[in-house]
Amino acid sequence: MLGRTLREVSAALKQGQITPTELCQKCLSLIKKTKFLNAYITVSEEAALKQAEESEKRYKEGHSLGDLDGIPIAVKDNFSTSGIETTCASNMLKGYVPPYNATVVQKLLDQGALLMGKTNLDEFAMGSGSTDGIFGPVKNPWSYSKQYRGKRKQKTHGENEDSHWLITGGSSGGSAAAVSAFTCFAALGSDTGGSTRNPAAHCGVVGLKPSYGLVSRHGLIPLVNSMDVPGILTRCVDDAAIVLGVLAGHDPKDSTTVQDPIKPFMLPSLTDVSKLCVGIPKEYLTPELSSEVRSLWSKAADLFESEGAKVIDVSLPHTSYSIVCYHVLCTSEVASNMARFDGLEYGHRCDVDSSTEAMYAATRREGFNDVVRGRILSGNFFLLKENYEKYFVKAQKVRRLIANDFVNVFKSGVDVLLTPTTLREAVPYLEFIKEDNRTRSAQDDIFTQAVNMAGLPAVSVPAALSSQGLPIGLQFIGRAFCDQQLLTVAKWFEKQVQFPVIQLQELMDDCSSIFENEKLTSVSLK
Repeated sequence: MLGRTLREVSAALKQGQITPTELCQKCLSLIKKTKFLNAYITVSEEAALKQAEESEKRYKEGHSLGDLDGIPIAVKDNFSTSGIETTCASNMLKGYVPPYNATVVQKLLDQGALLMGKTNLDEFAMGSGSTDGIFGPVKNPWSYSKQYRGKRKQKTHGENEDSHWLITGGSSGGSAAAVSAFTCFAALGSDTGGSTRNPAAHCGVVGLKPSYGLVSRHGLIPLVNSMDVPGILTRCVDDAAIVLGVLAGHDPKDSTTVQDPIKPFMLPSLTDVSKLCVGIPKEYLTPELSSEVRSLWSKAADLFESEGAKVIDVSLPHTSYSIVCYHVLCTSEVASNMARFDGLEYGHRCDVDSSTEAMYAATRREGFNDVVRGRILSGNFFLLKENYEKYFVKAQKVRRLIANDFVNVFKSGVDVLLTPTTLREAVPYLEFIKEDNRTRSAQDDIFTQAVNMAGLPAVSVPAALSSQGLPIGLQFIGRAFCDQQLLTVAKWFEKQVQFPVIQLQELMDDCSSIFENEKLTSVSLK
């Protein structure tokens, strides 16, 4: 049951094949078994079981609230959850219990979803590995998969297996791992420069970043207000569309959300792609791109072409400036947003009481890690009176040029862009930490952050396994507010490639029934 899609489980609940309480207990026991992955910071067992009980009553009375009623979900720990600790994986918010729910969390609960817990992340969502939070790094479930271990055994004999575990990507690594390891059916992440799509690609799940303004940010603890978007992680494209249908729409508490009423997202099954025009941005063919990802990307383009779609090379001429531009704007907004953590109203407060200034300084020194402090320092530098025009204002102008690059490409008749999501598949933790967070983020966000600056929808879809037996994801980018069209194309692609199910038998011997009804089809892109 746990290996099924959200839609299938929803149907099973409606038919009474399983009750919400049974489903909830199955997920809770799996969360306990996979505790070593460190995907969850807080497991809200009591709350989830209570929600399951209420859901069960509704099903008995034949009043189910919809597709999400009784479905276990997880939420990244930078979304406010009423009565449940929300830490952002930082000492600064350790012990902070919000008095309200983020709008997206409330919308899920209103639909009867069961909140299993809060997932791990990089501190304040700054990072691309989910390695820099105070609760320790998240381990990628694929490190323990039959596919990866089988390939490793051929190469290494007698090495310590446990030191070779892989990162999940970040910063929503906990959410990606939770979905990938079958402990929930969907999870919320956040996406500022790729934080939902990057871990989705590394964990072999679907990661959707909706159009900016389609989904409310109220209650998402802000990193970069002009780029943050709640993200959705699921095991298939259809499931992401179901969740988006629930979350999308205007929120009076977030003035950046769209005013227009949103129609429900039903994804038509695309049978004919011959009217489709797919753009391949030539600037994304960077020397750092691994040869495997490059060849998979070109095979995916060939797949569209062979089915009659028009595939053309397009140019996004300002791509080379985007990572620098993103860095200036991101750190500047971070510096401004982090000013609220001063030790006075909520969160951590140090014991220094010689003066208010000393208390501020010591609180922030103790509360933030090096990465966050570093970004605050950079941002404050760019915002200095003498630097403001030179850096911040200039970066905003460049951001406009980057957004216009996309506008021009879509105006030329392109429907979606097809790009890699990441440079390569997931790397072992010990290799990942050889470089500092900022260098890593700059490299890892290369294909993802421009989309945030332009406010466009994008989705990472698992495409195939690498020669090491690890997932590689490809990214589709759509026109602003054409999220449904984007997901329809992604769904067609997903159906063509038949990405294999992660095999975690050894990890969960006594949960082997999860995998009994799984189809393991060959990957057609290989």
